Amino acid sequence: MKEEYKSVSCGFYDELGALAVSHKSCEIIFWNENGAKTITRDSIKNLYSKEGVEYLETGNGAKIRLDRLSQVDGKTPNNQC
Repeated sequence: MKEEYKSVSCGFYDELGALAVSHKSCEIIFWNENGAKTITRDSIKNLYSKEGVEYLETGNGAKIRLDRLSQVDGKTPNNQC
């Protein structure tokens, strides 16, 4: 069964975009596909949408759904635009 995507706030998306443009390394905390909290340090290479789901791609090539993010560079997502 496909997990329903829940959009992140416009402000948080803009913060992610600014980090992608700056190529700054940052702490990314998210829940992986198994539901485990994961912490990594990397840059954001790209933000994109595929089949109605938004993702970020890290500098090392990891792809993370935006609705699985817990915190990026000390900022937390908000699910309202």
